[in-house]
Amino acid sequence: MTSSVSGLLDAAKDFEVTIADTPERLRAAYRLRHQVYCMERGYEPGDGTLETDRFDRRAGHALLTQRSTGRLVGTVRIVAPSGRPHDLDLPMQKLCGDVAMRALPTRATGEISRFAISKALRDASADGIPLRLGLMRGVVQLSANMGVRHWCAVMEHTLLRLLRGSGIHFQPLGPAIEFRGLRQPCWGPVDQVLGRMRDERPGVWDYVTDGGSLWPDRRLQAVAA
Repeated sequence: MTSSVSGLLDAAKDFEVTIADTPERLRAAYRLRHQVYCMERGYEPGDGTLETDRFDRRAGHALLTQRSTGRLVGTVRIVAPSGRPHDLDLPMQKLCGDVAMRALPTRATGEISRFAISKALRDASADGIPLRLGLMRGVVQLSANMGVRHWCAVMEHTLLRLLRGSGIHFQPLGPAIEFRGLRQPCWGPVDQVLGRMRDERPGVWDYVTDGGSLWPDRRLQAVAA
């Protein structure tokens, strides 16, 4: 198991994670989303060459680039809460309903969304875990920048299983729903998710948090104090 995790991490390091903090980088993220969500999967209308929605205005975006080619191969976003009392106004709200969403803290919950990986890289990898770990590193960095303390998402069961194998555990948020196939609404406090990852897969935690610099382990800080 140790050697397999080491191999995953070596593969993940072949990719560079950057924040889409310029108009050019944002357009690159929207173009890849159009390729994946509109052209390849048919999930969204294929109008033009960019895939965007109203939530992008209050979202942070991360990019994953293949170091050897400089090619953009993945992107992910975190949608920040609306800031309105008792209303997160997140994309998954229309799927899960207000009752389920009320279980989440309204001030610091962000939704992981538009988790997109280029088809060429998906086809070349058995499970895409190195790419997903790279995008999760982007999620951690975005969360720190945005003050997000809780994650929520709607994920395929296969993806949740693969993430669990890397020590990344989310909690169910109500029953599974039918949305482009059977999917599971889920959530997790960031400290809890990353703390368990550090216990189960310290090498993965080291990569995803850049040795704790992106998201320090507060348990270790408490011991040091």
